[in-house]
This record gives sequence, structure tokens and C-alpha cells, in this order.
Amino acid sequence: MSGDTPTLSVQDLETHFFTRQGVAKAVDNVSFDVGKGEIMGLVGESGSGKSVTGFSIIGLVDPPGEVVGGKVMFNGSDLVGLPEEQMQQLRGNRIAMIFQDPMMTLNPVLRIDTQMIETLVTHDKSISKDEARQRSRDALGQVGIPSPDERLKAYPHQFSGGMRQRVAIAIALLNKPDLIIADEPTTALDVTIQGQILFEAQKLCRETGTALIWITHDLAVVAGLADKICVMYAGRIVEQGAIDDVLDHAVHPYTVGLLGSVPGHNTRGHRLYQIPGMTPSLLNLPKGCAFQARCPKADGTCEAEPGIDEPVPGRQVRCFHPQMEAAATGGQEGTPS
Repeated sequence: MSGDTPTLSVQDLETHFFTRQGVAKAVDNVSFDVGKGEIMGLVGESGSGKSVTGFSIIGLVDPPGEVVGGKVMFNGSDLVGLPEEQMQQLRGNRIAMIFQDPMMTLNPVLRIDTQMIETLVTHDKSISKDEARQRSRDALGQVGIPSPDERLKAYPHQFSGGMRQRVAIAIALLNKPDLIIADEPTTALDVTIQGQILFEAQKLCRETGTALIWITHDLAVVAGLADKICVMYAGRIVEQGAIDDVLDHAVHPYTVGLLGSVPGHNTRGHRLYQIPGMTPSLLNLPKGCAFQARCPKADGTCEAEPGIDEPVPGRQVRCFHPQMEAAATGGQEGTPS
């Protein structure tokens, strides 16, 4: 991480959803830092709290959800509780979010050039419309959209789903923000275009110092993209550290199980490993460790709530039984049984 103050420092963030069935702790005591030019992968199963973490950072959690605790320090200033008018000045300018559904970014009744030029001019009054149009054209080219001059004149309904997503990504890159939060933005794209966008994202971070949080369930994507990784389960980060350290020497049983479920980690001719059981409901989490019912190492100790430990420098894990032999021997001990 470069510099003394990280671009983003999330500290003990808590976001709860208040429903008729009870309180769902979608984000529970989550902490991490992302430095200037750094890329962090936020991974986990559906319902683990990844997307809600992103929405909480950018102030887009609506009732019945509410950020009830913690801090979101952006360039040294806390965003939690910031007036909506000030948040709107940051969104799309210094902080950008790429949504999984591109229509959360695009206005269906406005041409693409209108939306992209407006994004630039709104946050930079000194830019001319001709310059804004050229930058918009270049941004479409960056994400692999052919004939960008023609595409600028089109409406969102004239694009395929994958093309609309590329436009949404281009809009996020326009102002070269300090922070981008990307919520599974390449899921609908083919691997060639996905590779091009990942390359452009890395290039942007290196050249401009943009910090990037890439939210995904795909470990293969973050393996080639991120500098560090946070693994979420049931609203909490259970393991975090440098990307190579975590993927090569996972220590939390859940991370070990995730990696064991990747086809390339399984022996040819053997049944594909899967973590037993289902993710618990956030409305009815078990006492103690949320992963205990699915964990091969669980015992009576896991009835208590595990704290955050740092078993080796730079690695944080929330577990009473971390698989430290994997890190000590320079590899994982195999698929959990």
C-alpha cells in the first residue's frame, strides 16, 4: 500500500436489515483497507454480504436496511452519516460503482452520448462538450465496443445486455475516480471481453492510483486481478491477506473449501468437491461461528464467537482452528474431508 493514509478504510462496519421476521446482520463488524492504486477482491457465496458492503460504502443502502455502526473513511473523511447532497458530489466523480445490472447505471430514454457527456460535464465545468465527447468515445473503445462514434448516438435498448454492461463500465472509468466499487461487472460478458476489461482496470489503477474493490464469487477472476483478497461468509470477513498468500495457503476452513470446489483443484476422475450444507439464514445465525455446521474442524470451541487473529504477518483470520499447517508447509493440505 502506498502512502500513509489508505484511499478507503472500512472500520467495524455494520449494516442491518430490519424486517418483520427479525434483524438480518448483512454486514457484521467488517474491516479492511484499500490503498492508492490497490485492487482488493471481495469474494464469497451469494448472500454473504459482498454487495451490501459495497452499497454501504457508497451510501446506497435503503430501508429496511441501515448502516448502524462503524466508519467508512474515504481519503481520511468518514462517509457514514454524510448528507446526501455531499454523497452525490462524490458518486460518479471521486467514487464510482459498477453494478451487476447495467440498467441501474443507464437511463433508458437518453442516448449514450448524452449520459456520458453529462457525467463528465457535471463534475468538471471546465471541460468542453467536444472534449467530453472525445473522452466518451475513447472510453467506449477501452471496453471493446466497436464503432464507438455510432454507438454514442444509440439508446440503451439498442445494445445487448453485455454491451450495456460495457457502457456502464466505461462510464465508471470516465472521471478516473479515486475509488471504484465493481459488483460482479463481468458476469454477463464473454471471456475475451472480460479479459480486456480486467486489463483496462489494472492499467487504470497503475496509472492513476485508483483504488478498486472487485466483488465476485469467481476466484479465477480475482486471482489474476487483485493484490489482496477478503473472503466473506454470513456477513463477516473470515480471512484476508495478500492474494497469493490466501489462494496458495488458505487457512480458514471456508476458504479451503471454496478453493477445493474449483474444478482445477480436483483430481481427474474424482467427484467435484463441494462444501456440505447450505449458508445459514442471516435471520437465524447459529450461536458462535456461523460456519460451524459445515466445517470439518468444528468442535465445542466453535460454540463461542471467534475473534480476528493474525496468525502470520499480513494475514487475518476469524477461526478457532485455522489450517496453519498449510501455510507452514507452503501449500494446502488437500481438500477438507
